[in-house]
Amino acid sequence: MNIVIFGPPGAGKGTQSKFIEEKFGMFQLSTGEFLRKEMTTNTSIGKKISSVINSGALVSDQIVSDLIEKILADKKYKNRIIFDGYPRNLNQAKNLDILLKKYQQKIDIVLKLSVSLRTIKKRISERRTLEKRDDDNEEIAIKRYETYEKSTEPVIEYYKQLKLLKVIDGEKSIDQISKEISDIISLI
Repeated sequence: MNIVIFGPPGAGKGTQSKFIEEKFGMFQLSTGEFLRKEMTTNTSIGKKISSVINSGALVSDQIVSDLIEKILADKKYKNRIIFDGYPRNLNQAKNLDILLKKYQQKIDIVLKLSVSLRTIKKRISERRTLEKRDDDNEEIAIKRYETYEKSTEPVIEYYKQLKLLKVIDGEKSIDQISKEISDIISLI
């Protein structure tokens, strides 16, 4: 089973992905984490990624696509991937479909954590204090939220048309959200 999990930065995608990973023996593919890891390498690509992310923009589709394909090609992850924060736009969604077919896989379910900007700002502030992430400040959070909403709207509609989308109230407690996700996955 492969899952896509959506939500704006700070919605709890990472927290819920880790829960799914542990409970169902899956692999969390967080493009954000992979990109942040690359930023620490101090290579030219790492510096470029850092500049893009810290400005509140999104990294190019090609960089992310190459990263995704490397994972899909690895048999140990076959049909066990949680796509955390990917795809972010319609082009990426269609490219993901092509890559999945290439490696005889598919998306089984798409989970969308629905969260207000007010809640995101509160969570980002708390996360910045705990995790000391440079990309966590209110101004960047607002820009990333707006960018996310605008760019993912067509992707959400795409998965809705494919009857794969399940919307979850991301304002609930972590445990309530985890239970709801677990119940949904158990039905697949």
